[in-house]
Amino acid sequence: MPFPTPADFEDTLKTQLTGFSEVKWVHATGSTNTDLVELVKASRGKPPQGDKPGCGALLRGSHQQSAGRGRAGRPWAAAEGASLLFSCAFEVNRPIAELAGLSPAIGVATCEVLRSLVSHQDADTTLTKSERLKLKWPNDIQWGEAKLAGILIESAGLRAAAGETAEGVHVVIGIGLNLHNGAVLSAALDRPVADWTEIAGPEHDPIALVSQLAQAWLSTVNLYTAQGFSAFQARFAAVDALAGQGVNTFDQGRLLLTGVAEGVDSHGQLMINTPAGIVPVFVGDVSVRPQTAPGAKEKP
Repeated sequence: MPFPTPADFEDTLKTQLTGFSEVKWVHATGSTNTDLVELVKASRGKPPQGDKPGCGALLRGSHQQSAGRGRAGRPWAAAEGASLLFSCAFEVNRPIAELAGLSPAIGVATCEVLRSLVSHQDADTTLTKSERLKLKWPNDIQWGEAKLAGILIESAGLRAAAGETAEGVHVVIGIGLNLHNGAVLSAALDRPVADWTEIAGPEHDPIALVSQLAQAWLSTVNLYTAQGFSAFQARFAAVDALAGQGVNTFDQGRLLLTGVAEGVDSHGQLMINTPAGIVPVFVGDVSVRPQTAPGAKEKP
């Protein structure tokens, strides 16, 4: 099946998405996240409003991305057709201090959508295909031990003072989901990378996937605005890739904590059971990696 054109994506998504005031898909850009951050800032933190109640979310997608960013500002580029690349901008009215929990909440919603599309049994394991799709805190989607997708969330627009409601603050949520070339990436990065086409089959509909993810993100933002991360805590447990595993946490390459991951609290913080007790880990520049066997090389 030929990959849909940018016009195919844009025209179809405009008919499928509700609650979005602008949908645009281009052939190439530097970063869809950067595009939306700049657009939101240029509009003074207020995306253009549509003619429907609750309208105002934005979507920007691209077939190719040359200056994407991962967590902690790591550069990341994608060739045309190798990944599904798009970002959405939403308004979130929660206290500034509570916005960090949105990252794992979006990860939960993303994993749930992907699981819903591959619910049949995997012939090579006792697990269903959906059960092999898990979320590595805060928002990396994994297929077994291989990374399938990464999500980056950035804030844009006006900010309220600390402790106040985040009126006028918008978040930009971007995803890069591997479609194929996982073997090439695995060799280049020296870590396993999964392909969606291998999981869902070559006849999967990428436009429908974008539509389902974007609508799930909008619903997640609305629920998070109303209830915070507590509404996602049990759902996180159902897709948690790290639960019960020994993990190391790093900040800019420096080892911070070693212990066992024991889920998340009601704020979305990862709970690490260390010799000194339970220590919460905040979303940020902290990197969480499974502990390696004695003498094994730690992945960067």
